Amino acid sequence: MRFLLFLIFLVVPVLEIWVLIQVGQVIGGWPTVAVLLADSLLGAWIVRREGRRAWRNLQVALQSGRMPDRELADGALILVGGTLLLTPGFLSDVVGFLCLLPFTRPMVRGVATWFFARRVHTMVSRSMAGAGLGGPLGGPFGGPGSPFDGLRPDGRAPGAPGAPVVHGEVIRDDPAAPGGAGAPGSSGGAGGTDRGLTGR
Repeated sequence: MRFLLFLIFLVVPVLEIWVLIQVGQVIGGWPTVAVLLADSLLGAWIVRREGRRAWRNLQVALQSGRMPDRELADGALILVGGTLLLTPGFLSDVVGFLCLLPFTRPMVRGVATWFFARRVHTMVSRSMAGAGLGGPLGGPFGGPGSPFDGLRPDGRAPGAPGAPVVHGEVIRDDPAAPGGAGAPGSSGGAGGTDRGLTGR
């Protein structure tokens, strides 16, 4: 993404200068300047008109309790288009008019929505993979890269040293025996309680 932005900021000014030179050679220098000024004035008028319309649509959406996602996107595109029209150059003017005109703005909005949705999906996938939570739709207990992959059924990692096992037997108190204590090693009645473990 950074490399793409670097190419855009490097190539676009060169293309703008080349187009200005070509147009100047065809219609002359002063007519080229006049066309650029006319583009800027026309763009300022369109920005003012479309900006007011976008503001009214935003207020209507807020009063109706609807999420104004389309209105906010239109406002952002109008701002971008006005900025491009203020920049001297024919290529930037073309892109600016595409963002401003009401019959071309929906197409630009759809492309921008698809691009940013893809970027967000990629960022979420990378962050979840870096955290060891698997794929973008995988839960913490499944999918590639899960932190629970490779565990043994007892919950320990393979090759981990086993815990010592203590063997013992249950000694129950026999309520029928004198003093409430049964003989060691005997298993008492059903109503007895566990007293402890003796290790072997």
